[in-house]
Amino acid sequence: MVKKPKWVVAKEQAKKASAAETVWLFGLHAVRDALQNPARDKLRLILTPNAAAKLADAVAGAGMEPEIVDPRKFSAPLDPQSVHQGAALEVRPLNWGRLEDVALGDGARPPRVVLLDRVTDPHNVGAILRSAEVFGALAVVGTLHHSAPETGALAKTASGALERQPYLRERNLADAMERLRAMGYLLLGLDGEAEQTIEAALEGRRDRAVALVLGAEGPGLRQKTRETCDALVRIDFAGGFGSLNVSNAAAVALYAARG
Repeated sequence: MVKKPKWVVAKEQAKKASAAETVWLFGLHAVRDALQNPARDKLRLILTPNAAAKLADAVAGAGMEPEIVDPRKFSAPLDPQSVHQGAALEVRPLNWGRLEDVALGDGARPPRVVLLDRVTDPHNVGAILRSAEVFGALAVVGTLHHSAPETGALAKTASGALERQPYLRERNLADAMERLRAMGYLLLGLDGEAEQTIEAALEGRRDRAVALVLGAEGPGLRQKTRETCDALVRIDFAGGFGSLNVSNAAAVALYAARG
């Protein structure tokens, strides 16, 4: 009998683990939006009587039978600090498919994509998903490792955007960037020390597909990521200095890069 190579075994094990992975979403907004999302695989719903009354329509529409529990004995396996508002839903992570398919756009306006280089804070990623939805970005793309996975905290900060805004995680960010470049994307890396502003870099090129690449606060973009960008750009501050956290920077960059 031929033994499978170790890398094949490892890949199969990772696939099985991914299929078994579940996430607990919490909070009225996040749970309602997930219940109303037909693409979301929903497993278990725990509600207090008060939350059940508020979510009655969404629960009925999803065809789920909730477990009604006493507010003082809320049994969902959540962090004790979680502000769950009496609602928790166990789900499987969403599968948005291939980056190349998501990044195609509809032809109605120039595509915009946000790439995150090792941004690990779920609150930042949740806020970026929210901004990406508002400004019409096709996707937010993080790394498979050293980035924020889909969690209840991320979903709550995203305030429903997690159900509608594609969030993909790629094994190799530089490789994903090259694939976007091959599709015609202009890759702009955000760097506070950059010579040119986003507006200057896009002068006469706003009809191009654009990927905005942001790094984690502190370390910023990794060297390989910087080298893969077509240009490094900065946000134009009113004063001589200034800085924004990564979620605010993403919102301002998306507005500055609008088509």
